[in-house]
Amino acid sequence: MKQLLILILSIVLLGSCSVFGPNPEYYQGMTEKKFLRQNEAAVISHLDGNQKTYRVIRDEKFYVLATFEDGNLIKLEEREYTPVIIEDKIGNN
Repeated sequence: MKQLLILILSIVLLGSCSVFGPNPEYYQGMTEKKFLRQNEAAVISHLDGNQKTYRVIRDEKFYVLATFEDGNLIKLEEREYTPVIIEDKIGNN
């Protein structure tokens, strides 16, 4: 009986540890409301019918584009900023 109690307690303890595990930052099907709660600095980058694309700045080199359709995340892209020098060369041609 004592071994059964120890077994049950250890299972409950290990199960509760999984609650505190890593929480994915973004996932397919994530709601727009949850995304905006986690990313208060998100700005709308593009509107197209029932699709909205938000831009979130990661750091000085990368940003994320998250596209939602009908309130659910359907596409996630991470992009790198292009240096201004390269943009000037492309524009001068």
